[in-house]
Amino acid sequence: MTLKNSVGRLRIIGLIEGLSYIILLGIAMPLKYMADMPMAVTIVGGIHGVLFVLFILALAHVYFTYRLSFWFGLGAVISSLIPFGTFVLDKRLKYIEDPVVFIKNYKQM
Repeated sequence: MTLKNSVGRLRIIGLIEGLSYIILLGIAMPLKYMADMPMAVTIVGGIHGVLFVLFILALAHVYFTYRLSFWFGLGAVISSLIPFGTFVLDKRLKYIEDPVVFIKNYKQM
């Protein structure tokens, strides 16, 4: 996983976006409702929103560059809406990042 190619960048953005989503749901939301600290959601939610937009843009770039199937793209978008989903998606993206592994496992996608 490197920043040298678009898939590596997508993987890194996806992991950071997924982590921000977990922090938003697991820390900021409880702080808002249990400790009366709505600023936590404002800050973490804003950061997560920017990361989500970056993730979608990076996903679109990889989708069109690698000519991925519609279902893979749809699944990737849905995975970003589910907690821990981007971590599961990362395993699939690893196959795309390495062309040898991608060709071997393409039929499984």
